[in-house]
Amino acid sequence: MTARERALRTTKNFKFLAMKETHMATPLAGKTALITGGSRGIGRAIAERLAADGATVAITYNQSATGAADVVATIEKAGGSAFALQADLVDAGSIPALFTRLADELGRRRTSDALDILVNNAGNSGWGGLTDATPEAWNTMFAVHARSPFFLVQAGLGRLSDGGRIVNISSSAAARPLQAVPIYSMAKAAINNLTHTLAMELGPRGITVNAVAPAWTRTDMNAAVRENADMVKAIEADTALGRFGEACDIAAVVAFLASENGRWVTGQVIEASGGYRL
Repeated sequence: MTARERALRTTKNFKFLAMKETHMATPLAGKTALITGGSRGIGRAIAERLAADGATVAITYNQSATGAADVVATIEKAGGSAFALQADLVDAGSIPALFTRLADELGRRRTSDALDILVNNAGNSGWGGLTDATPEAWNTMFAVHARSPFFLVQAGLGRLSDGGRIVNISSSAAARPLQAVPIYSMAKAAINNLTHTLAMELGPRGITVNAVAPAWTRTDMNAAVRENADMVKAIEADTALGRFGEACDIAAVVAFLASENGRWVTGQVIEASGGYRL
């Protein structure tokens, strides 16, 4: 081999390695993602992670416009692309209009308005038990946690790319219900069932559908629990890895499922709990 041939081969190797490193650093480059309830907690962590992986990210929020703006600013400051859309997911009738606004915004930013990744994360607190629950609370809980993901998928089918990804945020309470939150536990069990159904329905299009089920994760929704030292001690003692989860722990699992590396995983409920109540 001549010196010139060796130089050419070296140059090609460097270019290949550079392309490989770029792909590894931004595995979702060129992709678009919609994360519902992305203004705080786990949803925010997912939005920031998918944006860091290269996706153009849209988040929905209901009331926290300030929180949503902060998420977008954080992503853009880090070099990513993001925008926020207001959506009250209790109202299923408003969901088609949400996708129209999403398509309009994507069209302004990109050459295509297609959606590659849908993360159904939006939720509301549900600490009401059997004795103090009301029909209104039950309806609201199911509307956000169970009904909205169904109609989000229905409304988004025409825009969701073949080979796309749907990730539903479930809970370990779906399989191991908590007495304190029966409505929430029921709604998350419904999401697990929906995940299996959608995986079968959308498999012919190469769309994977999975659920990620956290257990105790450090968010503002369980701040009151974490103020009780005895409860924290009991939860940590009942968790194999000995701590509360962090929102970024859940986001990492979602990022895997959203990437090419997760292409052969579908119809699964993946518990990301640190080994809670093994």
